Amino acid sequence: MKATLSRFGQEFNGEFYFDDLHRSIYATDASVYRKVPLAVAFPKDESAIVQLISFANSHNISLIPRAAGTSLAGQCVGDGIIVDISKYFTKILNLNLDDKTVTVQPGVIRDELNNYLKEFGLFFGPNTSTSNRCMIGGMVGNNSSGTTSIKYGVTRDKVIRLKTVLSNGEEVVFEDISKEVLLEKQKENTLEGSVYRTLFAELSSEEVQKEIKKEFPNPKIHRRNTGYAVDLLLHTEAFSESNTLLNLCSLLCGSEGTLAFTTEITLQLDDLPPTETTVVAAHYTSMEACLEDVIVAMKHDLYTCELMDNVILDRTKENKTYEPYRFFVEGSPRAVLLLELRSHSVNELESQTTSLLQSLSASGLSYTRPVLREEEITMALELRKAGLGLLGNMVGDDKAVACIEDTAVALEDLPAFISEFTALMTQFDQQAVYYAHAGAGELHLRPILNLKNKEDVEFFRKITTNVARLTKKYNGSFSGEHGDGIVRAEFLPLLVGEANYALLKRIKTAFDPMGILNRGKIVDAFKMDESLRYTPGRKEPKIATRFDFNDSQGILRLAEKCNGSGDCRKTENAAGAMCPSYHATRNEKDTTRARANALREVLTTNTAQNKFNSGELKEVFDLCISCKACASECPSNVDIATAKAEFLYQFNKANGVTRNTKFFGKSSQYQKKAYPFRGMYNAIISNRMTSNWVKKWSGISEKRSIPKLSTKNFSKRIHKSIVQDVTKTKIYLFVDEFSNYLDAEIAEDAYELLSRLGYRVEIVDKLDSCRALISKGFLEEAKTQVNYNIAYLRDKISLETPLIGIEPSAILGFRDEFLRLADDIVSARHIAAHTFLIEEFLTSEMQKGKITSEAFTSEEKNIKLHVHCHQKALSNQKITFDILNLPENYKPTIIPSGCCGMAGSFGFEKEHYEVSMKIGELKLFPAVRKAGINTIIAANGTSCRHQIKDGTAREALHPVTILRRALI
Repeated sequence: MKATLSRFGQEFNGEFYFDDLHRSIYATDASVYRKVPLAVAFPKDESAIVQLISFANSHNISLIPRAAGTSLAGQCVGDGIIVDISKYFTKILNLNLDDKTVTVQPGVIRDELNNYLKEFGLFFGPNTSTSNRCMIGGMVGNNSSGTTSIKYGVTRDKVIRLKTVLSNGEEVVFEDISKEVLLEKQKENTLEGSVYRTLFAELSSEEVQKEIKKEFPNPKIHRRNTGYAVDLLLHTEAFSESNTLLNLCSLLCGSEGTLAFTTEITLQLDDLPPTETTVVAAHYTSMEACLEDVIVAMKHDLYTCELMDNVILDRTKENKTYEPYRFFVEGSPRAVLLLELRSHSVNELESQTTSLLQSLSASGLSYTRPVLREEEITMALELRKAGLGLLGNMVGDDKAVACIEDTAVALEDLPAFISEFTALMTQFDQQAVYYAHAGAGELHLRPILNLKNKEDVEFFRKITTNVARLTKKYNGSFSGEHGDGIVRAEFLPLLVGEANYALLKRIKTAFDPMGILNRGKIVDAFKMDESLRYTPGRKEPKIATRFDFNDSQGILRLAEKCNGSGDCRKTENAAGAMCPSYHATRNEKDTTRARANALREVLTTNTAQNKFNSGELKEVFDLCISCKACASECPSNVDIATAKAEFLYQFNKANGVTRNTKFFGKSSQYQKKAYPFRGMYNAIISNRMTSNWVKKWSGISEKRSIPKLSTKNFSKRIHKSIVQDVTKTKIYLFVDEFSNYLDAEIAEDAYELLSRLGYRVEIVDKLDSCRALISKGFLEEAKTQVNYNIAYLRDKISLETPLIGIEPSAILGFRDEFLRLADDIVSARHIAAHTFLIEEFLTSEMQKGKITSEAFTSEEKNIKLHVHCHQKALSNQKITFDILNLPENYKPTIIPSGCCGMAGSFGFEKEHYEVSMKIGELKLFPAVRKAGINTIIAANGTSCRHQIKDGTAREALHPVTILRRALI
C-alpha cells in the first residue's frame, strides 16, 4: 500500500503524507478516540478533492473531512485518509451587501470572518467556544450552535448555499429549489438526480412522515443534530402545503461530512448586535435552584444564558491565565448563570437590567447577582468559553469525559431532566460536570471517568446508554450541537426508531453508494467503547526524567492533559502568543496539540530503552521555540516548552550533542572566556569574511547579525559609579549572563535607576540563569548550576530583600524550571516567592506609593512596546506598560504581537532563520515599521531587541533604559 500511496502523492494537487508522525498526530481530535489514519492530505483546490474521491473509490478507502479538528464526538478520526482543508481552503470569496450574504471556503475561521465583516456592520451569529480557531466548514458539518443560539439560531439556520463534490466526483450546488425544479432534477441521470429521486420517494410517504414526526426530537428544541435532519425537509413545499423552498443544505448541515464534500459555503448574515451590554452573574447554592431560574431569566430578551458549575470554577483557581477572570465570583457557588442583555440605548439597557434583577430577586433562588460591564463581560464570557479546555486541567487519569455532554431538551423539561440525570449519576457514584447553554435547554454534562480502567470503560457505555434512554423519555436530542460522531451514533436506532434509522441508511447510500465519506459516523457506526485514546488496563510505562514533573504525575500525564481542544490552532489574528510556529507554517505538526499527541504516542508505543530516542519527536519539537505561551494560554496548561527541554536532554543522551547545540547551549561560557578579548571578538564578528566563518562553524544563518559583546565592564564600573541614598528597601539585582556580557549598558541603567529611586542595590553578577543550558537540553549542567544558585541566594533573598531581574527569560527561570531541578526545593520555592522581574518590582512600589511621577521628566514621548514571551506566560504585559506611564507625558502602547520569532538561539540557527523572520513579519515588524521615527521602540528581551534590529533596522530600548533617561 505504501507504494500506491507514494504514487498517488506524487500526482496529488496538494500535500500528501503517510509517515508515522503525521498519522499519529491526526489519530485523535478533541474526543476520547484514537484511530490511526492511512494518510493525511492537504488539498489545494476542488480538483484535488476530486482526485481524492477517485482514489478512495478505486481502493475502497474512507475520506475523513477535517478542519480545526476540535470535534468532541470523534467525527474527525478514522482509519482512512484525513482530508485537512484548514491550510488552503481559507478564502473569503464574496460579500453581497444587498443580500447580506457572504461566500467562504470551509477553512475560514469563524472569528476571522467576523473581524472581516465588522466594518460592514454584519456578522455570522453562531458562536462556539472554539470560535477563534474553529472553521466554517466544521461548523457546517457539525451544525454548530454556541452561546448565541437563543438569539441568532444555529449554523443550519444561516447556510443558504453549499458548493460540494459528491462521492462520485460530481460538483453539485445545493440551494433553494422549487418543487418544479425538484421534479426536473429527478430526471437527470446523475448521482445528484438519484439523491433527489430517493429523497422524494422516501419522504412523500405518509407513513414515513408519520414515523419521523413521532420519533424525532421535539421540534421546539432548536439544537438538534440527531442523525440526518430529515424532519426539517418535511416542512418544505416538496412534502407539505408549506411555501418554503426545498434546500438540502439543511440536510448536509450536521451530516459530519458523510454525504458530500463541501468546498464553498454561502451564509446569511445578521446586523451587528447592539453595542450597549450588561451581564448579570447570578449565583446559586444548588443546581436545582439555578435551573429553575433559567426559566425565569429566559422570559427576558437575553442574548446569552450560560451556566458554569463549581467544577469548572474550581479549575480556574489553578490556571495562570483564567484565575483573574473569576473576579466576579462571590463565595462558593454550586452554579453561576451568565445572563447577557443588549440594547442600542443606555437607558433601555438599564431598564432591561433592572427588570431582570427584579425577576431574579423575586424568585429568591439566587444569593447574589453582580452586574458586569465592558471588559468584565469579555473576561467572564471567555472564562465560560474556556470550560472544555479547563476540564482537561485535571491532574491524573480521571477526566471529565465527553459522551453525554450534548443532551438538549425543551426548556420547560430541563429541571426535571437534570433531576433525573443527577439521580442516574448517583447510581454510578458520579458527580458530573454541568456547564454551557442553559437557555437553550442544553447543558454539557460530563461524568468523571478513567478510561485507562476497564471498569470505567464499562461505566462509559452504561452511562451513555442510560442517558440516551433518559433523553428519549423527554423527547430530547442526544446530539444538541457536538454531533453524533462515534460516541453517539451507535444509539441512533434507540433515539429515532429502527424504521427512521433504516431511512437514514438509505439516504446515506443514495449520496454515497460506495460508503467512502467519513465511514463509521451517523450510520453503520463504530462501537462507542472501542478505539479509545487509551488502552484500557494497560500497564503504565515508568518514565524517568531529569525535570520533576510530579505536578502532572509525570511527563506522560503532562502530555495526556492535552484533550485536543485546539486552542493552539488560533492564528496570529487572535489574542495571545500561542503557537508562534503554527502561526508561521499553518501546519498541525507545529501546534502544541501535535507535540503533546506525538509525545504521548511515542512514550506509550516506543519499545526502545530510551523512549525519547525518536525521530518523530525530534521532528515535531524542531519548530517549538519554547516561548512558554502554552504554559498559560493552553487551558490545560500543557507546558510543551519544558517537555521539549526534557526531550532534548534524553535525546542527546542517546545520540550525542552536535557542535552547534553545544555552541548555543553553552554560549555564556564562551562569552565569559571571550569577554577579556571583546575588542578582538567584536572585530571578528563585524568583518564579513571572518563573521561568515564564525557563522558557518557555529550554525548561525549567514543572514543574521551576531550580537557584539559589551565594551563596558559592568562589574568593574558599577561599584564606583553611584553613591546610593539608602532610604528604602535593600534589593538584590540579578545581572544575568545576557545583561553582563551583551547588555552591560542596560544593567548599568537598571542599577542607576534603582539607586536614584532610593533603593540599596546589591549586585548578583556571578550566577548563570541556565536559560541557554535548559533550552538546549543540558539539564545535568543546569541542575548543578541551579543548585549552586539556590545555595548562594537562600540566605540572602527574603520578603525584605527580594531578587530583581532585568532579562525576563533569565529571572523568571527562578519561578519556573528551577523548581523542577533544585534539590533544595524548600529554598527554591522560598526564593521563587521573592523573585521579581524589575517591572514587577517597580509596579508594586508604584502601587504602594513609593515611586511617583515626580521623579521623572514631563517631556512628551510616544512609545511602542513589545513584551517578551516568558513575561507574557509567567507574569503579564501590563506591568511594563504601567512603569512606562510613570513619566506623566509618556504615552506607551502595547504592540499586539505574539512572539518576536528570535526565541533565544532559535532565530540565529540557519535551519530556523526563515521561520523566525516569518514570525516577526506577522505582527511585530509591520508595527515597528509603521511607528514614526520619533517613536521609541521598547522591548525588554535581549533576543527581541536583536530581532527588531535585524528585521526592521530600528533600535529598541529596554524599558529600564527609557526610565533611567527620564529621571530628573
